Amino acid sequence: MEKYENVSWIPQQELEDPFKKYLNSTEDYLTFVCGPQRSHLFLPVTVVYTLIFVVGVAGNLLVCLVILRHQTMKTPTNYYLFSLAISDLLVLLLGMPLEVYEMWRNYPFLFGPVGCYFKTALFETVCFASILSVTTVSVERYVAILHPFRAKLECTRRRALRVLGIIWVFSVLFSLPNTSLHGIKLHYFPNGSLVPGSATCAVIKPMWIYNFIIQATSFLFYILPMTVISVLYYLMGLRLKKDQTLEADKITANIQRPYRKSLTKMLFVLVLVFAICWTPFHIERLFFSFVEEWTESLAVVFNLIHVVSGVFFYLSSAVNPIIYNLLSRRFRAAFQSVISPSCKQWHPQHHPQGPPVQRNIFLTECHLMELTEEASPHFPCQLSISSSHLHTAHYTGQTT
Repeated sequence: MEKYENVSWIPQQELEDPFKKYLNSTEDYLTFVCGPQRSHLFLPVTVVYTLIFVVGVAGNLLVCLVILRHQTMKTPTNYYLFSLAISDLLVLLLGMPLEVYEMWRNYPFLFGPVGCYFKTALFETVCFASILSVTTVSVERYVAILHPFRAKLECTRRRALRVLGIIWVFSVLFSLPNTSLHGIKLHYFPNGSLVPGSATCAVIKPMWIYNFIIQATSFLFYILPMTVISVLYYLMGLRLKKDQTLEADKITANIQRPYRKSLTKMLFVLVLVFAICWTPFHIERLFFSFVEEWTESLAVVFNLIHVVSGVFFYLSSAVNPIIYNLLSRRFRAAFQSVISPSCKQWHPQHHPQGPPVQRNIFLTECHLMELTEEASPHFPCQLSISSSHLHTAHYTGQTT
């Protein structure tokens, strides 16, 4: 997460306190102007972060692996989920260790200007890439639900890869303004001499520019996208509810509806959790940008929000694989095939085919929706007998 000055000390810095002249100890003076070198919440937060790190890295690596290894998982929707997993891995592997180190040793910042730029750019980029990926997958699902024939023609894997390339380039470019405002900030004694070990990675340009960028990006890359996503899922919900009331073509409806609803449900939960986890992060940024005169009470509130937002920010990078495992039988089966590769592969030819009419309907739906969910995945340890004719039809449809 983005590192702020310790605002609990800002009011003291703004005071012309005569006592400042008598702080001759370097350690005391650094504590006076920068706050404690080690956070008093270092131990409990580190324990929570370690748990999130282990679960998040293992889960997101598993998501990437199953999408890369299994051809049936290489769908447009899953490509966007793959992008989310990469974003989460970058945060967990590069961002979290650096933040834990800064909680343990707040200053001096040891990685120089390049390290400061990299840290700021990393967090800004993954923030933008994550919300844009979530927005794009929501738009794709909206098109698939309300305009299925158009989805078949437009929502292809090649198009998904192009869109993801644009998203990441776009995210890097939009991270540059905030990154350019940061740098190494040094502190000085009242007599003008440099305080040893006082280097911190912080905003070094005018704060009004930083505040404007934070407010603009929070609107463009959180408030606006989440509003659009909310409208899209509301419209999808209306459409799915309307479909339940239709009685015509019952065979097609009975085959299509469960798969379409289950995937939409999984993505809806994904978006909901994403919104909950990222709300404290943007509240913290906006809080900091709108406060003009800091008081001790405001500093206490901000520091509390900072801790909460940090936990939820990293939690969002670990929770997605858990959602996939709980709500997606296809992902669950794929995870099992990677974790337990010794299980025997299921061969669909062992199951009898169903009536040609049902088979053709199901094939049409599979190709039309390019489902990533519930369409009877073909991984080891996955077997179903009650609807074997549908399983066989699906397998044939994806291999032709």
